[in-house]
Amino acid sequence: MKSAVLVLVLVAFTEGLVNIPLFRGKSARQALEEEGLYEEYRAKYPHNPELKFKRGKEHSTVRLTFDPEITYYGIIGIGNPPQYFKVLFDTGSSDLWVPSLKCNSYGCNNHAKFNRSASSTFQNGGENITISYVTGLVEGVTAYDTVLISDIHVEHQILGLTHFEGPFLRYMPWDGIQGLAFPGIASEGGTPLFNNMWNQGKIEQNQFSMYLNSSVEGSALILGGVDPQYFTGPINWIMLEEAEYYWTIRIDSVTIHGNVVACSTGCDAIVDSGTALITGPSREINNINGWVGAYLETGASEAIVSCSNIGVMPDLVFNIHGYSFSFPASAYVLPFGSGCITGFESGTWILGEVFMRHYYTVFDVDNSRVGFALAV
Repeated sequence: MKSAVLVLVLVAFTEGLVNIPLFRGKSARQALEEEGLYEEYRAKYPHNPELKFKRGKEHSTVRLTFDPEITYYGIIGIGNPPQYFKVLFDTGSSDLWVPSLKCNSYGCNNHAKFNRSASSTFQNGGENITISYVTGLVEGVTAYDTVLISDIHVEHQILGLTHFEGPFLRYMPWDGIQGLAFPGIASEGGTPLFNNMWNQGKIEQNQFSMYLNSSVEGSALILGGVDPQYFTGPINWIMLEEAEYYWTIRIDSVTIHGNVVACSTGCDAIVDSGTALITGPSREINNINGWVGAYLETGASEAIVSCSNIGVMPDLVFNIHGYSFSFPASAYVLPFGSGCITGFESGTWILGEVFMRHYYTVFDVDNSRVGFALAV
C-alpha cells in the first residue's frame, strides 16, 4: 500500500513536466587531440569566457567563444516534418541557431543542416545575423518555423540559419545552440523558445531545471518545473541580481576551512550551462588553486593536481544568499589525459557545468530566481 501511495505522489510531482534527455558527447578538445590539432586550435582560438557576456554594439551581434570542454547536448526537431539537430541548451544565451543547407564552410562539416525546402511551415525572416568571435564568426539569416522539443510543438519560432561558421565549430559535439537566457539578449528582438512555450501554454510552470551527471547518458533538461528524482534535500533559492539578460546571482564569498579565498567583498556570477568550468578573475582562481594544492606547468592553462590526493583535498564552499554550498574535490577535480586538473579557469565569475553537476539547478522565470539542490 505504501509503495502505491509513493508512486501516486511521484506522478503528482512529475505530471506536466517535459523531460529532455541530455547526452555527453566527445568534447572538442578530445576530438582535436585525436587528430593532433588541439595545441594549434587552442593557440588560434583561445577560450575567453568573458567574451560571451560582453554585448556587441549592434543588437544583431551575439558573441560566441570557443569552449573546447563543453560536452552536453539534447535533440530538437525543426520544421514539418521535423529535421533533427543536436543542440547545446545554453543558459548563457537566448538564440536558437543551426546550420543551413547553404553552409559549406569547414565549420559546418560533420553537422546536420536544415533544408528549408523540406519544411511546409518554413517562413523567411529576412534579417542577417552575426555571431562574432575574436578570430572568427558565424553568419546567417533569421527564419521562422515550428520547433519540436520532446512532444511539444512551438509554432512560429524565430531561429538563425547559418551560411558560414568558423573552423573551430567543426569539432563541437552539437550542431547548434538553443539559448535559455532572457529575451533582452535575443537577436533581432525575437522571443526565445522557452518564453514562447510559456506564452503558447505548452508548459504548466514558467520554470525549467537541469540535471547533469558524468555519464554519457542520464542527464536531463526538465521543462515546466522540477523533478525530485534528480536531487535530494531542499531547493535553496537565490534571487537574481537582474532578470533581463543573464541568470546572474550574488556570491557573498568563497571559503576553504573558513578562510576567504575569493569574492572577499562579494561578486556577481552567471549560472551558465554553456560554460564547462567554474571561472573567475585570474588572481582569485590562482589563489583557490594554491589552497587546494594545484600548480600550473610552464605554458599550460590547466592547474594540475595529483589524482591520488582527491580524498584529502579540501572542500570549496560557495556562500550565497545565506546558504553554504559545499563543493568537494571529487566534484572540482577532473580527469585530463593520464592525470588530473582542477575545474577552474580564469575569466569573469561563471558557475558552469562543473558546478551544475554537483547541484541540480532550477531556473525560475516568474520569480526571477535560481534554485540549487544537491544532485543525486
